[in-house]
Amino acid sequence: MADPYSTLGVARGDDDAAIKKAYRKLAKELHPDRNTDNPKAAERFSEVTAAYDLLSDKDKRAQFDRGEIDGQGNPKSPFGYGGGNTYRPRGGAGGGFEYESGGADFGDIFEGIFGGSRRQAGGGFAGGGSGGGFGGFGARQRPQKGADVAYRLAVDFEDAAALKPQRITLGNGKTIDLKLTADAVSGTPMRVAGQGQAGPAGAGDAMVTVEVRPHRFFRRENDDVRLDLPVRLDEAVAGSKVKVPTVEGAVMLSVPPGSTSGKVLRLKGRGFHRRDGTRGDQLVTLMVDIPADDEALKKFVESWESDTSRNPRAGMGV
Repeated sequence: MADPYSTLGVARGDDDAAIKKAYRKLAKELHPDRNTDNPKAAERFSEVTAAYDLLSDKDKRAQFDRGEIDGQGNPKSPFGYGGGNTYRPRGGAGGGFEYESGGADFGDIFEGIFGGSRRQAGGGFAGGGSGGGFGGFGARQRPQKGADVAYRLAVDFEDAAALKPQRITLGNGKTIDLKLTADAVSGTPMRVAGQGQAGPAGAGDAMVTVEVRPHRFFRRENDDVRLDLPVRLDEAVAGSKVKVPTVEGAVMLSVPPGSTSGKVLRLKGRGFHRRDGTRGDQLVTLMVDIPADDEALKKFVESWESDTSRNPRAGMGV
């Protein structure tokens, strides 16, 4: 049985952030849409996703660390028999994955020991022979869930930063409102339970990878939004209040008197959402706009008595 820590290449003592970072890196490398001709990569993608599902759940991770469950989240047999469950790629649209049983299930034996009810939808052994002994076992295949289906969702920059819900139509024709998360807009696939292909043990899931569209003047830097803002010479020299676009609409920004090109002003909480519920900022870089052929400005500069001994480039050694 694969160790989820080994599958993700992390240590048992690593924190949630390290596990998330490792999964994100592997998911980007192994995503089915990037490896259409490599079934081994698709199988590996399924394995790392299953490992992340377990380790990102605090209760399941603790159970695994205590040896109570195996790497697929199944209770360990008291007699030392392992599961052997694996994910294998399934053909068809969406490049989904199907979960299948690869090992013996001793549920009926445990029923006799612990007095549990007979499992209706599990694999295992059916007793046979005289006296209800252990002879004549017949293996039954465990019903399988339907395949997961992979989707790519292109989202506008402003919607991604503000986590605005997205209405999407799935391959089964169903339309849903998808609530974006901070992890999703940072590249981690979103799992939408029960929206994959149908199967005897229930439908698989939809795995939605969000792609943020580039913006014509906004750009992302970590969790902040950067913007280069043109301002007039008089607005920079005398100071002013100017209207500034943000991902959630325009706001007024105070430009201090004597501002020069390159000065950075900060709008708190106008950036991308973080996992802990806080937000980055919008960083506005002022760019003083000088008109090319302004005769009045030329005359003003010619008549301006400036301190010619002042060298603004002195710090560069020139």
